[in-house]
Amino acid sequence: MNTVVTEYEVLIRLGLFFGVFLLVAVCEVMFPRRALTASKLQRWVSNLGLVFLNSLVLRLIFPVLAVGMAVLSKDRGWGLLNNLEWHPGIEIVIAVVVLDFAIYLQHVVFHAVPALWRLHRMHHTDVDIDVSTGTRFHPLEIVLSMGIKLAVVAILGPSAIAVLIFEVLLNATAMFNHGNILIPHNMDSHLRWMIVTPDMHRVHHSILAEETHSNFGFNLPWWDRLLGTYRPQPKEGHLQMTIGIELFREAKHLLLPWLLIQPFLKNGASMNSTDRENSRKNRKY
Repeated sequence: MNTVVTEYEVLIRLGLFFGVFLLVAVCEVMFPRRALTASKLQRWVSNLGLVFLNSLVLRLIFPVLAVGMAVLSKDRGWGLLNNLEWHPGIEIVIAVVVLDFAIYLQHVVFHAVPALWRLHRMHHTDVDIDVSTGTRFHPLEIVLSMGIKLAVVAILGPSAIAVLIFEVLLNATAMFNHGNILIPHNMDSHLRWMIVTPDMHRVHHSILAEETHSNFGFNLPWWDRLLGTYRPQPKEGHLQMTIGIELFREAKHLLLPWLLIQPFLKNGASMNSTDRENSRKNRKY
């Protein structure tokens, strides 16, 4: 099974990536949630350019990626699940849930630590949010994220098929919940108990700091509710809310070269610095 997974991993991932991307993109045209404010062509060239750049960087830096680490861990007996007897189906469920929780925690940390927020904030500087935003991450963040993921896989010891399922689900749901798709409120209110919906995640891209630092889930919606980071709706409403970060709203910041140097430009408020600023204001008044 491991041989089959590793042999066809690239084809599976590419096929599902382009399939989901196309499906969400079509839904955005047919059922748009918000009017776009910037050039879609310019944004997509930059956002999709990051996909190719990040893929190249990962292949150059890491000898194995997450699925390869699962195979290596199995061969060497690393990880909890490799040293316990589990039904394969139960193991897959456990692995997907634990890996998703790890991604949630990582996301919170990247908002809370100023140096990491400098890397992650590029994802938030998109002035519109659509399917392409789900692919918009700085190469340095991607490298750090992969290092964390490899460590979690080695410690947990999931099967290669479980890791591939998680990776595919994460990529697919990231594109879905960044989609500029209109989902009826009644349907959304039920869906967001099972998966992070576009309306739920859009709050996370608000220009308001208290909303930016909420709704951290990408795939499973439960962690935000359980750990107190859930915010059901944006203060200004989905149609009136402003997307992005105040510091980076000029047109040049949509261009790929500017995205790459963004972590080294002006500082922006991380979650902790925002909390400190709010505390200072409260003491003042």
